[in-house]
Amino acid sequence: MVLTAYLLYWLAVSAESFLGGLIHYVLPDELYWPGMGVVAGLVVLFVIGTLMHGYLFRRLFAKLESFILHLPVIKPVYRMIRDFFDYFKPSKGQEFDQVVAIEMAETGMKVIGFVTEDISANLPQGYNDDDSILVYLPLSYMNGGYTVLVPRKSVTVVDMSMEEAMRFTLTAGVTSKGHNKS
Repeated sequence: MVLTAYLLYWLAVSAESFLGGLIHYVLPDELYWPGMGVVAGLVVLFVIGTLMHGYLFRRLFAKLESFILHLPVIKPVYRMIRDFFDYFKPSKGQEFDQVVAIEMAETGMKVIGFVTEDISANLPQGYNDDDSILVYLPLSYMNGGYTVLVPRKSVTVVDMSMEEAMRFTLTAGVTSKGHNKS
């Protein structure tokens, strides 16, 4: 909560200093009031969000993205970040929000993960037998993760939402204490 509050505070202060400074430069002192930069920032975000639904701006964004995807150093980083956020879009199909537990050998230890591909035809050649699925295993505290090919018989579906599972795994289970469902 503190981090979220700080991020919101930082965004408000940044909008006020940048956009408020521009507004203060344009308007006379008696018409300017503190907070106009924050309001202007919200209006700009709303307008950009609305325009992104229009055909022309989607095409313009696609051209900009195409340009970015041709830059040698930026391309792999941008693509990785875009794919990561696309994975968690609410508009994605149901195949991406299946939370599973994988049993690790005979130890009885289980790892929580997310099915990223359960159609064997979509897996790379040589790894596309009908008995395997692709599962992403995130590491705690956002230190990356592993994508593993797992036999279907080793996977158990977990009755947990994607958000709950991400919060549980990324915080090493710390956030779930005291918040059990009844």
